Amino acid sequence: MLNKIILIGRLTRDPELRYTPNGTAVSNFSLAVERNYKNKNGERDVDFIDIVVWRKQAEHCANHLNKGRLVAVEGRLQIRSYETDEGQRRRNAEVVANNVQFLDWPNRNNDRQEPAEEDIDVPF
Repeated sequence: MLNKIILIGRLTRDPELRYTPNGTAVSNFSLAVERNYKNKNGERDVDFIDIVVWRKQAEHCANHLNKGRLVAVEGRLQIRSYETDEGQRRRNAEVVANNVQFLDWPNRNNDRQEPAEEDIDVPF
């Protein structure tokens, strides 16, 4: 069996960091990921995907990422089922991240910023 997801997108909100009762860090954020095709209006539709990150990487994401940052997420799809207070069954899909790569550099005024060519360290 194989369950592997790779996404590249921008954070729609700042990561939320919390700790489980036994002290394990967990961070949640959402990614806006454009689809590969344009709709009838010539625009790209966007999917909003919930991401869950655990342990040290959760703390790293919460401390260094914010809304608008570009990241790559590699992980697995997880479907959780739960029952509401009204007794209705609900399902929630999320990606449990194994690896989160930061793809841009933060800007002091929190605007999106692509790395300048001189900022990229290329080994020869």
